[in-house]
Order: sequence, then C-alpha cells, then structure tokens
Amino acid sequence: MKHTIAAVILAAGLGTRMKSGRAKVLHEILGIPMIFYVLDAAQRISGDDIVLVIGNQAEKVKEMVTPRYKVYYALQAEQLGTGHAVRCAVPFIQNHVENVLILCGDVPLVRHETLQWLVEDHVSAKRDVSILAVDAEDPSGYGRVVFDEKGAVRSIVEQADATDEQKAIRTINTGIYCVRKPFLTRALALLDTNNQQGELYLTDIIRIGHEQGRKLGALVSSNVEEFIGVNTQQDLRKVTAIMREVGKSS
Repeated sequence: MKHTIAAVILAAGLGTRMKSGRAKVLHEILGIPMIFYVLDAAQRISGDDIVLVIGNQAEKVKEMVTPRYKVYYALQAEQLGTGHAVRCAVPFIQNHVENVLILCGDVPLVRHETLQWLVEDHVSAKRDVSILAVDAEDPSGYGRVVFDEKGAVRSIVEQADATDEQKAIRTINTGIYCVRKPFLTRALALLDTNNQQGELYLTDIIRIGHEQGRKLGALVSSNVEEFIGVNTQQDLRKVTAIMREVGKSS
C-alpha cells in the first residue's frame, strides 16, 4: 500500500504564540526538532512520497530537514489557511499516488501505528475522506466534528464559526486526514474564504464531500495526548514531559 500513499505535512506556520525567533517546527523535543518526529511517522507510511509545506524560515527548515529526509518541498509564501497550504502541495504529489495522508508538523506525539490504522481503514472502506478525530473533555479551541442524524460526518466547524450547540460537541478534529487524491484536488478548487478568519479552511472539504454525497468517515481515538499541537512554550514543555515518560517506560 505504501507506494500509493503520499503524506503532506503542513509546516509553514509563523508560530507567533511560541514567542521565539525560531521556526515553530524546529523547536526541539529531547534534542530533536519536532518536525523530525512527524517526518519519521510519515515515512513509515508513505516512504519518500512526502511533501513538506514550508513558509516561515523556509530555508532554515530545508537546511535542517534535507540531510536526513528525502522530501518534496512546497512553498506557501503567504499564510492563507490550511486549505491553501494543501493547494500548494498538490503539484508535488506524484501521479502514482491514490490517497493523501495530511498531517500537521506541530503534532510530534502522533504514532505511525495510529496513522496506519487510519490509512488501512480508509482504503478498505473505499472512502473519499477519512478524518482522525478524538473525544476531548475540554474541546475549546478546536474544530468540532459534526455528524448528521444518521451518524455520518457532515462537517467540521472551527471554534470561531461554531454555534453554542456546536461548541458543546466534544469530538474534535485532530487535523489529520486521509483523502482520495482525485476528490482532494477537486474539493480544494471549491474552497472559499467565507468564514470568520477569511482563510481557506481545509476542513471545508468535509462539507463539500457531504454536499456531493461522497463517502466520508471519522475514526475516533480516545488518546487526546497523542494529538497535542505545540503552539506555545507551555505546550512544548508538556509534550517534552510526555515524551520523556514514554522513553522511560519503553
């Protein structure tokens, strides 16, 4: 299966909340840049079919990554949203690829076994889109996964756009997806900026898929820690502590 899967890793963000002069994905956890952990997991799934979307300090990121990994680099020169980031990656996805695994470069605890579970379930169910979601006690700040009356995935609503009813939903989007390539390219072309942030949301491909009657699904994990996004120095310390404990017990 590996040769038909490509991974797209979003690593272009400014990371302003880190309050640091270093690109967010280059902050180290136990002496290793956090992006390396994500690249290691992705490589186990897609081999060398990895597209790394870079922007902030792009040359520095390339300088760190290139000696260790064979990847394609897609430049997101302007930060216009996650949908725009994946649009930038599409030209670098090779012709033989059938499905695209989309990851965030600031989620270093994600395990390759979890990604394998997502990909295998997606392929065997012949879905257009599979979302990796997680049930969280405190879902604030995250996009909510909205299901229809039949239990099918209908949309992902970002916190800024959510109604009070939607904010009560505890199933949140991890930002990790597996998407059939033909649908991905068509759906990306339909994205617009009609939202509170004025950005191209990747999450809108779910709404588009639902409207088109596509086959969508969500795999829901209970391990919230695995999907912690590093946005602040506090997050970095938390993830470092978890990784240190995992290292002790393994």
